[in-house]
Amino acid sequence: MEKQRFTAKSIALMGVLMALDLILSRFFAIPTQFVKISFAFIPLVFMGMLYTPIVAGSANALSDFIGANLFPTGPYFPGFTLTAFLSGFIYSTFYYKKEMTLKRIITVNLIVTVFLNLGLNTLWLYMMYGKGALAFIPSRIISSSIMFVVHVFGTYWLGNVKVLQNQLIKFNA
Repeated sequence: MEKQRFTAKSIALMGVLMALDLILSRFFAIPTQFVKISFAFIPLVFMGMLYTPIVAGSANALSDFIGANLFPTGPYFPGFTLTAFLSGFIYSTFYYKKEMTLKRIITVNLIVTVFLNLGLNTLWLYMMYGKGALAFIPSRIISSSIMFVVHVFGTYWLGNVKVLQNQLIKFNA
């Protein structure tokens, strides 16, 4: 596994991306009856492109932990932080120093949606709330399907905005 080289710039950029994640996930999410529309995947995509899997996963987990404790929406449960770590790790595994192809974007978002968002997060909800959490599985499938499409198109667009991508890479260098 490649070792990440840290500079003051790369640490500052990671802090900005973590702060952006907090803002987008906690303050600018749009809750509807079936889905919470959030663009918090944007900083996660950039973390995945710029940092190794361990670093991106750790930063996403730390961001989740800070957000859950500073701006709680319910009781803190460490399973969601584990899911956040795995999300960052998987995004980085697919995006770090790799071309942003549509196939790659669909694959990573399918893995994260099915195994982490629907799988692990449903398990965490079941562990927290018991069988009552299972009643929400149909609405979770609908919301995850909607957000899957948003994530794929958003990531594909971000991956092809060369000016933005080049500026982030240049700043991080």
